[in-house]
Amino acid sequence: MRKLLLAVAAAAILVAPAVVQAQSPIVIKFSHVVANDTPKGKGALKFKELAEKYTDGKVKVEVYPNSTLYKDKEEIEALQLGSVQMLAPSTAKFAPLGVKEFEALDLPWLFKDDETYAHAMKGTVGKWLFQKLEAKGISGLAYWDNGFHMVSSNRPLMKPTDFQGLKFRISGSKIADQYFRLMGSIPQIMAFSEVYQALQTGVVDGCENTASNYLTQKFYEVQKDITVSYHAHLQYAVIVNSKFWNGLPPDIRTQLDKAMADATDYTNSIARKENEDALAEIKKTGKTTLHYLSDADRKAWQEAMQPTYKWAKGRVGQEVLDLVAKELDVKMN
Repeated sequence: MRKLLLAVAAAAILVAPAVVQAQSPIVIKFSHVVANDTPKGKGALKFKELAEKYTDGKVKVEVYPNSTLYKDKEEIEALQLGSVQMLAPSTAKFAPLGVKEFEALDLPWLFKDDETYAHAMKGTVGKWLFQKLEAKGISGLAYWDNGFHMVSSNRPLMKPTDFQGLKFRISGSKIADQYFRLMGSIPQIMAFSEVYQALQTGVVDGCENTASNYLTQKFYEVQKDITVSYHAHLQYAVIVNSKFWNGLPPDIRTQLDKAMADATDYTNSIARKENEDALAEIKKTGKTTLHYLSDADRKAWQEAMQPTYKWAKGRVGQEVLDLVAKELDVKMN
């Protein structure tokens, strides 16, 4: 009898760790490069809240903002290796993987408003682009809107000639590189986390970004002039490691899909308001002067940047340009 009890006890000891392990939550590390109080930052926190709620705690989402886990140059490699499970990079970040087609979204003056952008990304264009990532071990879950770019420097930027000789930080898009060069400036690729210091020390003269990022990263403190140009759009793609995602239990993945859909609706619904509020807050500080383009100024910018469309064919390919042209009813050259 005693031997039987000892055997049962030993078996219980052996089984216990497996039981504990089975009950441990699935951990999703969600890394991104911006602050928590931006549209993307709030979207990541909303996904965490909903994912943990919808799965009854079977999933734990760890959100790492402001490049606290990985620099933006390292993120996608970390995702492919499985060191992090979820990211939300700007779509320009996929070019180093050989997926250059996403850069078509960076074309200047492409989207006339947020609604036009949202419609395109929910339709053929967005789905087609995500298919391009599958061969890289990456699955696309959603597109998150962050609104339109402004541009800044320590002098007013109203006419294309005002850009002459200035160094501008860009995130890596060759499309952005092209339209800044057409304006007579010198684009420089730089990690988002390094931009404030680079502006402060004069390593670069200016940058482009959305109002919410100008506010939360305090770029306005080290830029005397901001032009509210809205010349290009900034969007993020929420992506996951395919092996990890496909390996999740179907019931868990269903709930996470629901959490992502709801978090996406939330993020995209607040993006415009967040940028409007950020612009008002920047103005209130009095540390920088906001400038607005006249119709004549805007036309001059558009004409100066227009050759980007013809140049883009050799960069992103005709197929994606045709898709975008059809979806948005725009001319590519």
